[in-house]
Amino acid sequence: MLERFRSREGDGFTVAVNATTRPPREGEVEGVDYYFVSKERFAAMVRDGDLLEHATVYGQEKGVPRAPVKELLEAGRTVILRTDIQGARYIKSLVPATLTIFIAPPSAEELEERLRARDTDTPEQVRIRLETARSEMAAAGEFDHIVVNDDLEECLDQIEQIIGTERARQDHQPVVLP
Repeated sequence: MLERFRSREGDGFTVAVNATTRPPREGEVEGVDYYFVSKERFAAMVRDGDLLEHATVYGQEKGVPRAPVKELLEAGRTVILRTDIQGARYIKSLVPATLTIFIAPPSAEELEERLRARDTDTPEQVRIRLETARSEMAAAGEFDHIVVNDDLEECLDQIEQIIGTERARQDHQPVVLP
């Protein structure tokens, strides 16, 4: 999904690149899909306040580097962040005007099929991802919008529509990160 959404970048929005301690999967590109960093480097980023938010997700450290997001916002771009529930809550607490969109699977069964079909996780990792997804889906009502990812192109169209509508509603006021 991320790759397809990135291909639509332009029109004033950019998808932020997250940092992670996990190794790259086949086909992933450094600085495009993620910043792949060592655990030591990630710990230094946390210590130095270089991450807007961070968490341990599925046994790996993940976080949103602060500086690139700040630069993009200062340039007037809409920045799309990929976070989990706690990350969305934290960012919303920092910047209450943040627009949150929960991307939901059509069903738990479909999510399980997709996870198993992509064949990148161990059975234990799939089990953990499914447990996490159940609790996250229970929190979907906290978000400003919910989009069901049943058809990828339709899902992306809906997200773009929501962003366009929300940007039109706001007077393009710059967002300032603390």
